Amino acid sequence: MSKTLDSLKKMIPVSIKGVIKPLLRFFINKYDAELAFWRSRFEIDKGHFDNSHYKKLMLAMAEEATDKFLKGKIVADFGCGPRGSLTWASPAKLRIGIDVLADRYADEFSDNIIFHKMIYLKSTEKIIPLPSEFVDIMFTFNAIDHVDNFSDMSKEILRVLKSGGEFIGSFNLEEPASPTEPQKLSEKIIKENLLNKLEIISYRITEKGPEGNRYAPFFNGNLSYRPGKEGFLWVRARKTR
Repeated sequence: MSKTLDSLKKMIPVSIKGVIKPLLRFFINKYDAELAFWRSRFEIDKGHFDNSHYKKLMLAMAEEATDKFLKGKIVADFGCGPRGSLTWASPAKLRIGIDVLADRYADEFSDNIIFHKMIYLKSTEKIIPLPSEFVDIMFTFNAIDHVDNFSDMSKEILRVLKSGGEFIGSFNLEEPASPTEPQKLSEKIIKENLLNKLEIISYRITEKGPEGNRYAPFFNGNLSYRPGKEGFLWVRARKTR
């Protein structure tokens, strides 16, 4: 699927790409394209998803040295994918992966996901099927720009998060919308729909690192960002009411 998209992009003149790009969404099924990505990742990982990187990244997002802060907590990951993003979070009371494709992951990658020690929960584009005030810590990592309606899903994340619970997220900023990632997110949009309803604990923003190590600035401390440019936002915040 990705090779087909790349070929189409090369064939389209620059002058009309702005017109053609929105039309591509009508011809490309977002969910099929996302599942195709995970199939290709599955092949790269030789039939056993590699999830070893999630611990380092998610602890860095939370600015925590260890996973002890998760002890006894109900922890969720919005837009988890099928790789076992919370396998590392063993102190948690309960680990929930939330994804609109959870049922298809179960069909495609059942031999993997049954060993992830997570509950995979199918969301819709409008609702997370969990009770209100249920989750202690909600992660999301490069996922929320995939939703059809950012405002609706922000409200759902806030609804299922407990009072006093924490949101820990990684956002891709200013990336052009695509068939699989229909949201072009900015600091303004994220604040208006989500962060202004939370108490900010940590807020870090940077342009992308080098190819193959895009999150390097968060680890080496060389954060630099020009408003309006593509980059990443890492935030940790608390629901106060």
